[in-house]
This record gives sequence, structure tokens and C-alpha cells, in this order.
Amino acid sequence: MSTDPWPGEWLRGVLDVCVLAVLAEGSTYGYAITARLDELGLGAVKGGTLYPLLARLEQAELVTTQWQPGVGGPGRKYFALTAAGRAELERRGAAWRSFAALTSDIVDPARTQPRPATTGRTDR
Repeated sequence: MSTDPWPGEWLRGVLDVCVLAVLAEGSTYGYAITARLDELGLGAVKGGTLYPLLARLEQAELVTTQWQPGVGGPGRKYFALTAAGRAELERRGAAWRSFAALTSDIVDPARTQPRPATTGRTDR
């Protein structure tokens, strides 16, 4: 489990695309989604944050749900990505990569400063 959680405002900005990415790995249930996000380094996501997000994704028809019987316990609600969800993951993923690159350039201006020109000659 992650011991260094990210700031909440960062998580709110990326959690939906991260959940879509986890669901792109295959159909799963809520607790397994939080465990996978933690395993990937995002940190522990509380159910009070995850389940409303999943409901919004379902309402937007980006995920579908299906109840499956539990083995020796209660059934579980499984979430699966729809074709629209896969398309949205691609769109948001591309947007996130552009935004992250831009943010990195702003935060670390040395990354974008031009390098001195070289002549390809070495003086001995």
C-alpha cells in the first residue's frame, strides 16, 4: 500500500481516466479497482470516492454493470468498459499525456530551454 498519497486535487483530476484504464484490463468489482489503483502507485481510493465515480461513468454509458453471485458470500457488482468507454479512455489518455507534458515543461523550465549549438568539432 502506498504511504505517500498524492494531493486530493490531483487525484480528482485523474481518477476517472485511471479507473477507465483499470477497467480496460478487464471486468472487475469496486474493491479490486481500488486495490489495483493502489498497486499501481495511485494510493488507496476510498469507496465514498470510487462508487459515485463509477455511477457517473455508468450513467454516461462508459461502463456497464452486472451482478455476479459470490462464492460463499454476497454477490458483487462487476464493472466493464463499453466501446464508448474505450474511446473515452483513448481521448482522455491523449489529453492527459499532452497536459502532463505541458505541466512538466512549466514546472521544469530547464527541460524546454534551447541547448547551445554545437559545431560537431572537438578541439584538442
